[in-house]
Parts: sequence; C-alpha cells; structure tokens
Amino acid sequence: MTIEGLQKLTLLDYPGRTACTVFLGGCNFRCPFCHNFDLAARPSAPLMDSEGLLAFLRSRKKLLDGVAITGGEPLLRRELPELLREIKALGYPIKLDTNGSFPGRLKALVEEGLVDYVAMDVKNAPERYGETAGFPKLDLEPIRESAAFLLTGAVDYEFRTTVVEQLHGPAEMEGISEWLAGAQRYFLQWFRPSEQVPNAALTAPSAATMEEYLKIVRKKIPAAELRGL
Repeated sequence: MTIEGLQKLTLLDYPGRTACTVFLGGCNFRCPFCHNFDLAARPSAPLMDSEGLLAFLRSRKKLLDGVAITGGEPLLRRELPELLREIKALGYPIKLDTNGSFPGRLKALVEEGLVDYVAMDVKNAPERYGETAGFPKLDLEPIRESAAFLLTGAVDYEFRTTVVEQLHGPAEMEGISEWLAGAQRYFLQWFRPSEQVPNAALTAPSAATMEEYLKIVRKKIPAAELRGL
C-alpha cells in the first residue's frame, strides 16, 4: 500500500495524543476550499509503502501514542483494513478522518476495533452539500448513514465543518445543527485562503461571524466549539 505523506509529529491532529499523521492520496470529492487538493485529486509519487510506515512506527513507540490517518479520503483504499490491523498490532490507537461517503467500510472498521476515534467532515447543510463537495448531484444518503452511525456513540468521534464565506451562512448553520443535534463534539473550522485551494476567490468569514455561527449551532449542539481562530 502506498503512503503519500507523513507528518512525523503532531499535537493537533489526534485530540489528547502525541501522534503522527499519515496521508493517503485520492478523494472522491472535489471541495473548492480543499487545502490538500493536490493530494486528493493528483496524488504524486508515493513517499513510502506500508512496510516503510510500519518501520517508522516501530522506531517511534516511545515517542508517539497515536496514529492519525487522513487524506484525501482514506476509505477509498481497499487495503486500508490490513494496514490498520498492522498498526494496531504495534499497540497504537488510531484516528480516522473521513468524508463519510463509505458508511459500510466505516462501520466494518469500527466493528473490528480498528479505529478508536473518527473525525467526519460535514461539508454543509443538506441543501448545499453537493455544491460544497464539488458535485451538485451528490447522493447524500451515504453521508447521512455515516453521521447517524457516529451519533450512536459506537466509537469516539467528532464532526467538523470548514466555514467559507461564500458557502455558509446562518441558514446553513441552522441546517447543520438540526441534522447533528446532540453531537458529542462539533467544530466550526475557520477557512484559511491559500495558493493550494482550487478556488482562489473563496474567503474566510470574520471572527465575529464565526462567533455568531457558534451561537446558532450551540442551540442544538451545546458541545460545539470554534477551531482555528
């Protein structure tokens, strides 16, 4: 299995743990605000294979206490379960980032005990979801299924939304909060424009707007927080 990137140490990507972050190329979405667009849409030559990653993890057992798997969309990779089994055999807890479009694969990993924490990106309220994910006719049913599964508490989880001025407003915040009402963790993440995102015209909301949106979502998701301000 190919590994397209590795951040050897992070205190941010896996809440409460000193972890490394493993980047897997390829994604089935084309979000116009994606900071990892080259990795998602045009994966370059791999950095290493799974054996190289496992060798790294063996050498860091006294320094790391978690592994974050991100992308792209990791659940696109059919070989992912075997890699996670090998990482778990080394004793590492695993966090998985996903866009929620493969609920069957997500459930299978959780039921086998291969992931300890799931972070699901919720792009927008249902009415603007396809636009925000880069596919106007996107079938939302798999997304809804993944979100409903996480809301059962079968695994530790968070939801998160990257807030973009042109894509999100008060109505969208209301829609998301109604959908995810009662979630144990939900983060509004501040979009940061950069040269890497596909649509250079997109802009970030003001800090005051983010605070306003937080008040809206907290009506249905009291645990909601801001991230990245």
